[in-house]
Amino acid sequence: MRQSSPASRTWFITGASRGLGRALALAALERGDRVVAAARTATTDDFDARHRDRVLALKLDVTDKDAVEAAVADAVARFGRLDVVVNNAGDMSMGMVEEFTEAQARAQFEVNLFGALWVSQAVMPYLRRQGSGHLLQISSIAALGGFPSTGMYSASKFALEGLSEALAAEAASFGVKVTIVQPGGYWTDLYSGMVSTTPSEAYGPLRAALEQQWAEGSVDSDPQLAAEAMLTLVDSDEPPLRLLLGSMVYDLAHDLSRQRIETWSSWEQVSRAAEHAVPNPMVVAE
Repeated sequence: MRQSSPASRTWFITGASRGLGRALALAALERGDRVVAAARTATTDDFDARHRDRVLALKLDVTDKDAVEAAVADAVARFGRLDVVVNNAGDMSMGMVEEFTEAQARAQFEVNLFGALWVSQAVMPYLRRQGSGHLLQISSIAALGGFPSTGMYSASKFALEGLSEALAAEAASFGVKVTIVQPGGYWTDLYSGMVSTTPSEAYGPLRAALEQQWAEGSVDSDPQLAAEAMLTLVDSDEPPLRLLLGSMVYDLAHDLSRQRIETWSSWEQVSRAAEHAVPNPMVVAE
């Protein structure tokens, strides 16, 4: 992993008023970078006075496409360019898949998928013209697999990762890099602000089992550690498509990958038997 000497950069960070976004914004400012801190509650008062000339705080709801485009234009007008764009804004809905209302399901995707899509679309014209830039798409441990009660959240993050893989391939020829960041547990207010479904009695036993598993509570990390990892990431000359943050998520990723390979291998004969090329049956022979 080759590292370049950090040069002063301009960051555009969504969800910058709390959690990982705020920790990253503060870390970038401490190293002398410029930060566009975009959030629904963004204000320059959130930052040390000595950094105020290098901060642009923008109130932004990422689900508002027009507002996103205006915010990105304001950011470029203020600082002249964007070097690192972090799609960090997100929220979490908990509940069994069967329990979700249509409104709850759509709301989860509006922030976690469409919000990131609108930001990605808004910044790409500027990054393409520059011939440089790095998009960090903040995903989750939940994108490694679907788990009971986090299905809709996982679905939104799975979708974000599929979109981001395609975007990485599309942006590469313009000198623009994309990295999917998959964090484990950090002390943020993600859980305190989450939406929960109305519990169904049918899932009572499963909920009880899950509550027993969680009885000891979380042992999470300081978001500053994630921020430091992401600074190392953007300094890399060859950043990866994916970066795991934390031992738990690292080990889980390897365990799930091994399980999937074992399953694919055990069903190899059935998989291969399902393919045999034939001429297009829709074409009528003359």
